[in-house]
Amino acid sequence: MTRELSEPSFRGWLIHSSVGVAVLMLGSLSQVAYADEGGVSFWLPGQFSSLAATPQVPGWSMAEVYYHTTVSAFGGVAAAREITIGRFAPTVNVSLNASLHAQADLLLLNPTYTFATPVLGGQLAIGMTGLFGRSAASIDGTLTAGFGQFAAMRMGSIGDSITSFGDLYPVATLKWNAGVNNFMTYLTGDIPVGAYSPTRLANLGIGHAAIDGGGGYTYFNPQTGHEFSAVAGFTYNFKNQDTQYQNGIDFHVDWGASQFLSKQVFVGLVGYVYQQVTDDFGQHPILGGFQSRVIGVGPQIGFLFPVGDMQGYVNLKGYGEFDQANRPAGWNTWLTFSISPMAPTSTVTPTRHMVTK
Repeated sequence: MTRELSEPSFRGWLIHSSVGVAVLMLGSLSQVAYADEGGVSFWLPGQFSSLAATPQVPGWSMAEVYYHTTVSAFGGVAAAREITIGRFAPTVNVSLNASLHAQADLLLLNPTYTFATPVLGGQLAIGMTGLFGRSAASIDGTLTAGFGQFAAMRMGSIGDSITSFGDLYPVATLKWNAGVNNFMTYLTGDIPVGAYSPTRLANLGIGHAAIDGGGGYTYFNPQTGHEFSAVAGFTYNFKNQDTQYQNGIDFHVDWGASQFLSKQVFVGLVGYVYQQVTDDFGQHPILGGFQSRVIGVGPQIGFLFPVGDMQGYVNLKGYGEFDQANRPAGWNTWLTFSISPMAPTSTVTPTRHMVTK
């Protein structure tokens, strides 16, 4: 391995932090893919990973992300979706002999502008993410609803799919650098303009607004190529006016660890922990608080290359999920291409770890 990463290479790799921004708000991916109402959350775990808190080269950047997920769930999650879409309204109990399966293929576009003028001593960036794609879901099995002394049984399969646009997700980040230590804070939210209907099993919008904020840290040493990042945040969900359902507050941590093998190539691990910390409001009593949880971990690889006078970047990462509660779980992959300004070669100072902003 090269003893020390060159300054242009290091500054170029900082586009990875904008990649995290590019996929900040993907709860809209599918109304059956992730928690809370019916198993759906605003926050999609895995949005941040390596170098999330490192400052970037000022100017415009663009990230394109192809995202695929395949998940499944049993019991309460399947019953919650049937209740949400109005297939039945049990008053006493439900047998949970049913399974839900869902997958989604999405394309996300995220233009971001990074300001050169410091704000509160840090580097401000703002962006907007939009998505287009396809979501599909199905429920199979038997659901038995109790009505006093009577019971109604539903058998068979329900399927749905949609190809359309999702919600819009504005985001702002503020980052500070102190040698090998980097710090950040972020604020994002959901503008519910995507394809959504409370009677559909699959959607590309979540049907309500949300706001999410938090902070993160990155350790990066260009001399050794060692890096570790972690970003934590909370989501507050507003009420879905179509269903009168309000998700609880969600807590999430995304992390990434990587090692440069050369000036252009790195490998590492990524992971996340997602935990709902307060109960939902408006859920059917048989569902209880319906607090959701999931953990994911997987590998990543990245490659840097010039694109004319710009910096190109490709990253592939994947997560396998486990320890889920009240939400589907499975696996997901992210293929990212990003282009951003190239760091001026005149700023190279080989004996320094970072460029002072």
